[in-house]
Amino acid sequence: MLIVFAGLPGTGKTTISRAVARALAATLLRVDIIEQAIRDAGVPASSIGASGYAVAQALADANLGDGRVVVADCVNPVAASRQGWRVVATRAAVRLIEVEVVCSDAQEHRRRVEGRICDIPGLVPPSWEAIQRLDYEPWDRPRLVIDSAASSPSEAVAAVLGTVAQYRPAREPV
Repeated sequence: MLIVFAGLPGTGKTTISRAVARALAATLLRVDIIEQAIRDAGVPASSIGASGYAVAQALADANLGDGRVVVADCVNPVAASRQGWRVVATRAAVRLIEVEVVCSDAQEHRRRVEGRICDIPGLVPPSWEAIQRLDYEPWDRPRLVIDSAASSPSEAVAAVLGTVAQYRPAREPV
């Protein structure tokens, strides 16, 4: 199974995706970490483009091929990046669950963005103004939408795990 989280920075994707990955003993792929590693290797930020997504999708493909559940944490702002994840799931012949995390309370979203402490060495997270300018394309297909302003992280995780449970076969007794 491939579970892909999407949404603007500061909506709660990382908090929720980490907890989901932990609960499922899944491989967590965080595009922010991959992109920062590329910058740390000397690639100028302006040259990264879609490289972080390409690396994450290749890692997802390899892990899915090994039979692992993969959770991807990324902004996934455009249809092309979303399609890339669909291609990975199709190629690996696994179920794809797409989760969009939103924060319907703009004041709360801004508070989170301006108050967060980055856990990736060297990464400079986007400002509230940069997030407001981000080109985030509307979705063209169904997905699980979680409003982090209306639900706690544990409620959000439970919603994702409930969706996962609908598609995972029950384990047989050993």
